[in-house]
Amino acid sequence: MKIIQIGTGGWGKNHCRVLSEYEVLSAICDSNIERAEEFGKKYSVNSYNSIEKLMENEDFDAAFVCTPTITHAEIAKNLIENKKHVFIEKPMTYLSEDGQNLIEIANKNNVVLTCGYIERFNPAVDTVKNFLKSKKYGELIRLEFYREHRMPQHINDVGIIYDTSVHDIDTAMWLFNETPEVVFARSGKINHEHEDFATIMLGFKNNKIATISSNWITPTRVRNFNAVCTDARIFSDFITQEIRIETDKGSENYSGEKKEPLSLEIKNFIDAIEGKNEIIVKPEHAVNVTKIAEASLLSSQKGIPIYLDLK
Repeated sequence: MKIIQIGTGGWGKNHCRVLSEYEVLSAICDSNIERAEEFGKKYSVNSYNSIEKLMENEDFDAAFVCTPTITHAEIAKNLIENKKHVFIEKPMTYLSEDGQNLIEIANKNNVVLTCGYIERFNPAVDTVKNFLKSKKYGELIRLEFYREHRMPQHINDVGIIYDTSVHDIDTAMWLFNETPEVVFARSGKINHEHEDFATIMLGFKNNKIATISSNWITPTRVRNFNAVCTDARIFSDFITQEIRIETDKGSENYSGEKKEPLSLEIKNFIDAIEGKNEIIVKPEHAVNVTKIAEASLLSSQKGIPIYLDLK
């Protein structure tokens, strides 16, 4: 298995590390030649500052695309048409129609296409999903997500909804195991070119709700969510992977084995290419996330709910 890494910025550098640990990293490409050479030297692989040069000189099976969102569609299309398996860091594309186009091309070329919605591989999310599936604490009626911190320095082409809220949009659908029927959002900007704070409400059938609050304003790093069930409230921390369950009998902590979500995510991609399992984040799921992000921005601009018909 030979996998190349395109983009070694804020998150791409982490992919490089894990791919190297799995001994599948075969080449690195970054438009910044100094960064490309730095990481190529660090992991003892060839480095390029041009995708065209990499494609001409390297034989590989798959690629990780960790470039600015606006470039995802074009880069991935080129790779897929050359019959390469592709992992795209979230969001899959800026426009949902471009994502749908990639799915059609991937199906035509019989390649694995996925997107980096990493929280599905977070042990805390997996544990909560199992609780919900077993109905140990009753029916899930509400999800609440909170993500707060200063704006990442490497993000400059999208706002907080496309960069941050999309994680929780995906996780909400993953935990409810369905798509929302309506979106209502409010967002604004204080310190940045694009929106840097947002609250999104996703309405599911039977009046079930997910609320997603994100901001790039406050200094403290917050990454947590609550699952409100008919018999309990389950609090989880994405970072520490700790879980606290509150029932009428009191509060109890649940602690499972802590694992690195990125490593699990990349392992799933490699195994899917080798036919050992199915890909967990299907590209259709990623397109739905983008459609909801688009609807969230539209809702915020117009001040109205946006009704959806997702498959």
